[in-house]
Amino acid sequence: MDQSALDQAMSLLGNLMVARKRDPIHLVVCGGSALIALNLVTRTTKDVDVLATMTDGQLNCARPLPDWLREDANAVRTELNLPDNWLNDGPADENLFRLGLPAGVAGRLVQREFGPALKVSFISRYDQIYFKLYAAADQGGRHFTDLKKLSPTADELLAAARWTFTQDVSAGFRLIVGEVLQALGYGNLIEQL
Repeated sequence: MDQSALDQAMSLLGNLMVARKRDPIHLVVCGGSALIALNLVTRTTKDVDVLATMTDGQLNCARPLPDWLREDANAVRTELNLPDNWLNDGPADENLFRLGLPAGVAGRLVQREFGPALKVSFISRYDQIYFKLYAAADQGGRHFTDLKKLSPTADELLAAARWTFTQDVSAGFRLIVGEVLQALGYGNLIEQL
């Protein structure tokens, strides 16, 4: 999905929710779809990564997504010929909530409405740096490419690296984060961690 396809899918989902008289829901989205929606990176993605739901300003783990939302997303998938699980709650890891999201993440969200029943808040550039550094150390590949395209500053990377260590305290992970920082040209930050 590119920006146009993303907008089309989310708009259709919002319209379907209204037609089926669904309760309103507020999704918090990270990953490639958030990068695309906020014009931070030009690329495509196969899914919309749902990190959380939001109720009264509070972020909550989105896993599992409600059955009715999965049903509506499946109808959108069929209509637009999208991949299975295009609305993906994979990033909604309870451990992430238990260990802690980046401080202040809720205040930096960028919200859009796709009709009266569907609000979507996208993770900001600043918080994408945190998530992408963690994912680049964990999985590499496109996450490293995305992180590089975000052009993080030394201060942003230092803060992000410190947060990643709250998610994985192993010595091996620390070494990998150091390798990612080195590959980004910020190897000098390793001694500050």
